[in-house]
Amino acid sequence: MEKKYWVPALEKANDVLLAISEQPSGLKQIDLSKRLGINKSSMFSLLNTMEALDWVVREADGTYSLGSKLGYIGNAFFKQFSLIDRFRKEASVTKHLIQETIQLAKLEHHEVLYLAKEEMPSPVRLASEPGKKLPAHATALGKAMLAWLEPDQVRALFAEDTLSPCLTPHTLQSREELLRQLGEVREAGYAFDLQEAVMGFCCVAAPVRGSEGEVVAAISCSMFQHEWEQKRELATAEICALAKRLSHG
Repeated sequence: MEKKYWVPALEKANDVLLAISEQPSGLKQIDLSKRLGINKSSMFSLLNTMEALDWVVREADGTYSLGSKLGYIGNAFFKQFSLIDRFRKEASVTKHLIQETIQLAKLEHHEVLYLAKEEMPSPVRLASEPGKKLPAHATALGKAMLAWLEPDQVRALFAEDTLSPCLTPHTLQSREELLRQLGEVREAGYAFDLQEAVMGFCCVAAPVRGSEGEVVAAISCSMFQHEWEQKRELATAEICALAKRLSHG
């Protein structure tokens, strides 16, 4: 890996955590210094900082074990794969009920990051491959997640009054109009994208919640605009039901 922008302190902290993970409650500060070749003052600073961050815990006998914050981060890491696995299983049924492709995504700042999709055969392939990003204000997925943020948080994500990029003539262009729509999304529990991301396509999305009720992702169903009026109620009901099944709590 290119080390032009490498941060040595982070590398040392990583080495310390790996050593502690191999021998929890088995190594003192002096042991870690000797094993890793890090001088005592640097090791003291590293351990002191990591203890304050709950990355490590100093036991009564002076040895170290891993802290609760690492357990939280590790749990979150595995949860994301659990959610994708559950999505694939549940959405594979729902897509046949709606006869449309279903997407799973999470919010990354002011963008939507696609995580997975269950696709129905179609002459047009949706540009929602896992790893792709789209502006959150232009998608039902984005609005379904943004709606649960505080207005000040939304304003911080969208610093300008005029939203960009504008993907179609129907894309929201005003931050205040976005905030107004997000209020409607909170009341309804789902969001629409009416040709706002791609001309000719409409979409409905609903939030997926974690164990404490927080929004962790969203799912959506996209379809041709000419099918929207016919399928809108069915798609909305099924997407909301799927989101509830995928949610914890």
